[in-house]
Amino acid sequence: MPTISKPIIAPEILSQIQEQFEQEKQVIVHCCFQNNYMVGNLVRIWPSTFLVDKFTGCSSKLIFWENIAVFPYWTEVPPVKEYCFTLIFSALPKECKVFDFVEEVIQGSGFLVTDIERNESDVYTLKLT
Repeated sequence: MPTISKPIIAPEILSQIQEQFEQEKQVIVHCCFQNNYMVGNLVRIWPSTFLVDKFTGCSSKLIFWENIAVFPYWTEVPPVKEYCFTLIFSALPKECKVFDFVEEVIQGSGFLVTDIERNESDVYTLKLT
């Protein structure tokens, strides 16, 4: 049986694969929270945290988190230290150029970072207060 060195893939299949790839593209947000106090501080993220397209209002939902507790649990931040964690969101709309990081909470005030300019990698680092 002859070996095929480079398989031929139908253009319509390549198009479908590209569409699925674009739909699955995720957004990674590295967050750093600075504790300026001499005592420990508590931090957490709510599942109602979104990336919101500034112009269309479309939101990307939180799908994964690392190194941070999710409501109702807490993560302790050591005194006078910066604490970093990572959040992964579903894809932003392809045409999105600017978006907001919005944490909607029912207790206290949530994190909010506005006017984040979109980049090609869809990987961001935010300083949270």
